Amino acid sequence: MTHYMPDPVPLYGPDYASDPHAVYARLRQYGPIAPVEISPGVSAYLVTDHRAALDLLQDPDTWAKDPRLWQATLPEDSPVLPMMKWRPNALFNDGDAHARYRSVITDSFSLIEPHHLRQQVAHAADLLIREFAATGETDLVTQYARPLPLVLFNALFGMPDHYSPRLVAALAGIFESTGSEKANNADADFEHYVMELVSLKQGQRGHDLTSWFMDHPAGLSLEEVIHQVVLTMAAGHEPTTNLISNSLSRMLSNPDYYSTLSGGALTARDAINDVLRNEPPMANYSAHFPRRNVRFHGTWIHANQLVLVSYHAANTTPDGLPADSVRTDGGANLAWAAGPHACPVKHPALLIATAAIERLTSHLCDLELTVRRDQLSWRPGPFHRALAHLPARFTPITPDQAGVTPWTSSSPSPSTPPAATSTPKPNNSAPSAPQPA
Repeated sequence: MTHYMPDPVPLYGPDYASDPHAVYARLRQYGPIAPVEISPGVSAYLVTDHRAALDLLQDPDTWAKDPRLWQATLPEDSPVLPMMKWRPNALFNDGDAHARYRSVITDSFSLIEPHHLRQQVAHAADLLIREFAATGETDLVTQYARPLPLVLFNALFGMPDHYSPRLVAALAGIFESTGSEKANNADADFEHYVMELVSLKQGQRGHDLTSWFMDHPAGLSLEEVIHQVVLTMAAGHEPTTNLISNSLSRMLSNPDYYSTLSGGALTARDAINDVLRNEPPMANYSAHFPRRNVRFHGTWIHANQLVLVSYHAANTTPDGLPADSVRTDGGANLAWAAGPHACPVKHPALLIATAAIERLTSHLCDLELTVRRDQLSWRPGPFHRALAHLPARFTPITPDQAGVTPWTSSSPSPSTPPAATSTPKPNNSAPSAPQPA
């Protein structure tokens, strides 16, 4: 039997970044699943239909997550491998191994009380806002949405505040570097940071995610602990950054949202729901591989061929409503994926994004974009829907100003969380985060 893939449609470069809907419209002409190229010479199939996406995500008997047979066909320096290659973590394993890794993540996050997580977000937000509050202008991507999750993760994983700039610089280098040398240096910096973190916790446990990963009944090896830390930080960073910045861009450019900054009817959570449906932070991911040759929604696919799910295309399948219509209930969306690999920390991720937006807009209540939203630039890449910059202005505030400011507000340091009352216990009913695991 011959399996033929038509000429694939590129999912990289400025054309896709500037107008993904035009690309999705072209892909839908193939039916529920279409041929794409995620990097020069690297082809895949992309599921663009909501029903077909659910059929794939909820069928682990047909579809595997382990990429090793597929990745063996790529050159070692392929630019997609950092996001796609196998590791001993919850994202790239199936069955019992996946359940074991996932339980460590869900059980450990369940020990973080929501009210304390909100306080930690406030503390991280205040640290960042202080850096630009007196200037009257900022780039809300590079100065706020991108570093905030990392300042927060630095604390959640048990490192003192003064380590957070190292983490911010390392992961910014990984995501933003244009040359392999800079990317490799940033990757090495991130590795050194994680090794220092794990070494610190080997010597002295704390009330933090790293310690809970180490002490979980699943009994992870040191290597497995490191890989769960790397997965959680890296997978949590990019989607959370994009969820915050994409939501802010909508709030600051749409009067229906902008009014919320001064007490309007819609809230930050409404903007987040709107983004999750119309502009999901991870546009295309959920890499799966058929365990055997399979005919899927009318298309024959080879065993071990890469198949991705387009949350963005599936969420925005034409339904007669305008693409940017406001749906305050969020509508049906696949931004968190579905099935056994649905995002394991959805609720903490939503809390982080909501609290980050609310903290920013409470301090800088007259924020406005300095360019129209349709003039904003988007970072190219097949996986994310990410703004490159979000320039904004506001009335400056200073430390000696009357009232509550980032310098005077009481947000306790995240480095001293309350003690957990128990060791993590296995949890088989994990909630469905911006990047699935």
